[in-house]
Amino acid sequence: MLFLCYPRCSTCQKAKKWLEGQGIAVDVRDIKAERPTEDELRAWHARSGLPLKRFFNTSGTQYKALGLKDRLPDMTEDEQLALLATDGMLVKRPLLVGDGFVLVGFKQDAWEQALKNS
Repeated sequence: MLFLCYPRCSTCQKAKKWLEGQGIAVDVRDIKAERPTEDELRAWHARSGLPLKRFFNTSGTQYKALGLKDRLPDMTEDEQLALLATDGMLVKRPLLVGDGFVLVGFKQDAWEQALKNS
């Protein structure tokens, strides 16, 4: 499994600690240093079953600075994916990518359920 995170993010730290406590081995990738590609994001979005907006870090400074709250509704999915690929800090984190699932943001109950079913 691939775990994308920002090491200084407290939610990412909590998720990583939880994974370690469950004995789950993951490949860790710093989302800022090695941002997801547009192709990766497209594939993960399709696999997740979530609306694309859920992939945006709506609490982040970049999201606010770019005025994305008002701009996203007028952008195509391709434009949104291309924008997400430009800066890992625009992407909601952490992301856990496994066989058959993609989890966006850390919600322990959802992660437990997804990992039980994988």
